[in-house]
Amino acid sequence: SLSVVSQQSIGASLGEDAISQGQNAIIVGILSIFVFMFIYYKWAGINATIAQILNVYLMLSVLTAFKLTLTLPSIAGFVLTTGMAVDANVIIFERIKEEMKAGKSRAAAIHAGFDKAFWAVMDSNITTIIAALFLAQLGTGPIQGFAVSLAIGNMTSLFTSLFVSRLIFDFETDVLKLKTVSISWRIR
Repeated sequence: SLSVVSQQSIGASLGEDAISQGQNAIIVGILSIFVFMFIYYKWAGINATIAQILNVYLMLSVLTAFKLTLTLPSIAGFVLTTGMAVDANVIIFERIKEEMKAGKSRAAAIHAGFDKAFWAVMDSNITTIIAALFLAQLGTGPIQGFAVSLAIGNMTSLFTSLFVSRLIFDFETDVLKLKTVSISWRIR
């Protein structure tokens, strides 16, 4: 026989408060990531910040285009994706730093860094997308909202970290004619 262990009822104002707190968590989380990336990666951190801002915009655009509701689980997927999206930039930046330490020029270090980081970034994001697709298919209600926002976020983060971030580096190299990468306090 079944017995009720717990039962909760949430009023409209409490649900609205939870959504507001979720949105505040997104803002605080994103700002914390931006500050950390700038402190740790110097001007390359600004590159990551621009890519992250575009990632958030793309995620919201896709969610809006499909008329998906922003619920607490989907906000959780959104926050998780934001944290995970910067991971791709960290992997790429660390590879670029390795190439810079090896004495390569700015253009060569950026090219090699992105090439060497590509499959690591793809593998991690593709496995997360596969897991999110299974959650979306097998889960119900809130789990599906979480899974959909996670999958959309991972796809947009792949685009922003591998394409937009590279585009910014290439613009700085080709148009602004920068010779060094401001990516670490230990590399000049």
